[in-house]
Amino acid sequence: MIIGIGFVLLLLIGVPIAFVLGLTGVIHMYSTGNYLLFNNVAQRMFTGIDTFSLMAVPLFILAGDLMNSGGLTVRLVNFARALIGHLRGGLAYVSIMVSMFMAAIVGSATAVTALQCNTLVPEMVRDDYEEDFAVAVATGSSIMGPIIPPSMFFVVYGVVAGVSIGGLFIGGVIPGVLLGLSMMVVAYFYIKKKGYPVKPRASLRTLGKVTVEALPALLLPLIIMGGILSGVFTPTECGGAAVFVALIVGFFVYRELTWKKIPKILGQTAITTASILLVVATANIFGWTLAIEQIPQKIAQLMLSISTNKYVLLFIINIFLLIVGCIMEAFAAIVILVPVFKPIIAQLGIDPLHFGMVVCFNLIVGMITPPVGLCLFVASSITKLTIEKITRAIFPFICVSVVVLLLVTYLPTLSVWLPRLFKLH
Repeated sequence: MIIGIGFVLLLLIGVPIAFVLGLTGVIHMYSTGNYLLFNNVAQRMFTGIDTFSLMAVPLFILAGDLMNSGGLTVRLVNFARALIGHLRGGLAYVSIMVSMFMAAIVGSATAVTALQCNTLVPEMVRDDYEEDFAVAVATGSSIMGPIIPPSMFFVVYGVVAGVSIGGLFIGGVIPGVLLGLSMMVVAYFYIKKKGYPVKPRASLRTLGKVTVEALPALLLPLIIMGGILSGVFTPTECGGAAVFVALIVGFFVYRELTWKKIPKILGQTAITTASILLVVATANIFGWTLAIEQIPQKIAQLMLSISTNKYVLLFIINIFLLIVGCIMEAFAAIVILVPVFKPIIAQLGIDPLHFGMVVCFNLIVGMITPPVGLCLFVASSITKLTIEKITRAIFPFICVSVVVLLLVTYLPTLSVWLPRLFKLH
C-alpha cells in the first residue's frame, strides 16, 4: 500500500520517472524500519547497470547520431523516394519505408519521429497532403525503431530476463516488418480515399545513382545482423563495429562528418545514455524493494488464481502492459515488470524470448497512445500540431498495431522461428 501510494503521488506531482522509482524504493525501506537497507542503495544502483551487455546502449546510440550527422539519413530518404515515390500517395509509403530503414540503424522511436517530422512531413504538406495525416504516418511508423534490430528495449529486456540479446534482435525482424506492412495497408486505404497525387517515376539512371549513394547506409544493418548471426560479434561488439563503420562512411565516403561535429555528437550520446541508465539503476532499487516484500510472487499467485490458461493470461497481461505503456517510461516498465511476470511465464511454459517480444511490442504501442505517448509530444513540439489532432489521425495506426500485437502474442513462431533457425535460442 505504501509503495503504491508513494509511486502514484510522485508521478502526479510531475517528478521525473527515474527519481520516482528511486524515491519509492527509499520510502518503502523507511517504512520497514530496517534502516540498514539504506547502506545498499548505491550498491543496488551500480549492480543494476554493471553488465557488459548494457554497453551496447551507448554504442548504438552513438552509431545512430554519427549516421544522422554523416549524411546517411538523406541518402536513405532519396533511395526510398526513387524506389516507391512514384506510387499514388508515394510520400506516405516513403515515410514508412524510411522509418523501417532508420529503425535498423538508429533503434529509437523518438529519434525516427524527430527525423521524419523535420524532413518528410514538410515535403508531404507541400505536396498537398493533410498535415495531420502526414504527421500520423511519420509518428505511427516510428515505433518500428524499438522492434527492428538493433533495439535498446531488447538490450534492457535481455539483461533483466537473462535472454539472448542476439536472439531478441533476430526475433524482432518478422514482427517489425509485419508492423511496417500493416501501416502501409492503412496508408493505402487513406490515400485511395483522398486521391493524393502521383509523382513521375524516377529514371533508371537516377535509381541507380541513389542506390549506389545509399549502399553504405543499407549495408550497415547487414553488418550488424551478419556479425551476430555468424557469431563473429556479440551484440555489444556489433555496437562498436557500427560506430566504426559510421565514422568511416561519414568521414571518408559521404564526407559530411567533421571533427567539429564530434563533441556535440558525443555530448548528445552521453545525455541520452545517462537518462536510460539512470532509469535502469533506480528501477533496480524499486525492483529490489518489491522482491523484499515478495510482491512478484504474490502478483503471480493472484493472476494464476484468475486463470491458468496461458492464452487468457497473455490477454490480461497485454491489456495491463498497454495501459502501462501509455503512462510509464518503457525502460522503467521493463526493469520493474519483467521480474514480476517471470514466475508466471515460467509456470505456464511461455518462451521468455517470445514474451520479451510481447512486452516490448506493448510498450512501443504506448509510445503513440495518449495521454503520455512520448512520440506524440515529439511530433507536436516539432510540427506545432496539437496532440488532439495527431491523436485523431493516428488512431487507425494504433488499431493496426494492436492487431499485429495480437498476432505476435498468439503466434509465437513469428518471434522464435528466426532465432531457432540461426541457433540463437
